[in-house]
Amino acid sequence: MVPSSTIRRKARELGFDACRIARADAAPQAGERLRAWLAEGAHGDMDWMAETADRRVSPRALWPQARSVVMLGVNYGPAGDPLAALADKTRGAISVYARNRDYHDLVKGRLKQLAAFLLKEAGAKGERADAKVFVDTAPVMEKPLAQAAGLGWQGKHTNLVSREFGSWLFLGVIVTTLDLAPDSPETDHCGACRRCLDVCPTRAFPAPYRLDARRCISYLMIEHKGPIPRELRAAMGNRIYGCDDCLAVCPWNKFAQATREAKLAARPGFERLALADLARLDDAGFRALFAGSPIKRIGHARFLCNVLIAIGNSGEVALAEEARRLLSHASPLVRGAAVWALARLLPAAEFAALAALRLPQETDEAVTADWAKETHCAKK
Repeated sequence: MVPSSTIRRKARELGFDACRIARADAAPQAGERLRAWLAEGAHGDMDWMAETADRRVSPRALWPQARSVVMLGVNYGPAGDPLAALADKTRGAISVYARNRDYHDLVKGRLKQLAAFLLKEAGAKGERADAKVFVDTAPVMEKPLAQAAGLGWQGKHTNLVSREFGSWLFLGVIVTTLDLAPDSPETDHCGACRRCLDVCPTRAFPAPYRLDARRCISYLMIEHKGPIPRELRAAMGNRIYGCDDCLAVCPWNKFAQATREAKLAARPGFERLALADLARLDDAGFRALFAGSPIKRIGHARFLCNVLIAIGNSGEVALAEEARRLLSHASPLVRGAAVWALARLLPAAEFAALAALRLPQETDEAVTADWAKETHCAKK
């Protein structure tokens, strides 16, 4: 058997900040909770969650030969207050995890190196083994497994909390056929605290330890396929990619540290990009600015929708010109968001005049309905 101390030492050398081990079947309750969550429809448009549910319930359901999981964590803690970017309404707030390189590539590369080391060590001891690595995109329930391995616990906001790193851990998984000595699971240390629940701008937590993704800002900006529900837009403020509120207010962050990984530290100025500049990006400019970033994956049109909602929430009349220009965008999603933004920035009479001019030119039924709805509201 490869000693846990050997695995941890190599993990540290590769840049992992935490390493714990669990049995592959160590989180049996995770499947039941997942199915109940899916039955409520709380996953929204994330159909892949339901489609992979049977494999997601346990690493052994995904790979019957699995015996152990090595759970790895990479600290991405911010150097300053992650919510400070919410103060300037003319600049877009980006979630901490997306302010630099895409963590998937960074973590997966290190996982492959650690898995190769693990198999080599096992081979030297005469053990035949195999291993697979996963970072977030595979049907593996990382957070319950991380708790079972002792890496942290799932807080009331359903995210992992670490006594050492607070809210700021990227998770990676090595599933192996080796029998490794498991660590003790972590227990819940949330107590009576409910800061993460109370701070949520859109009230996405119907109860402790339950998330309704359909009201979660991160889901709405990244995973949701259609227009963001009108009743939730004002609560989004100047956020343009993700939301850190429930993570940032956790008291356990008092033990958190700034990441030691330069590729995960925020790029200069990335925390507060001017909304006017972002609204002017064409597709090539969008791809260039966010090259290597997870933001690029949502595509230019969805990103512009997020920016336009932030513009509508800015209260800055000068930004109306950016929204007005995007009324001619090819995407109906973008045009609809531009209509909403203009309805909040222009005087009612000016908006009504603009609607009278643009409405006959609109060919999309949903955007036509947006014009009608916002014009009606403006008259009240």
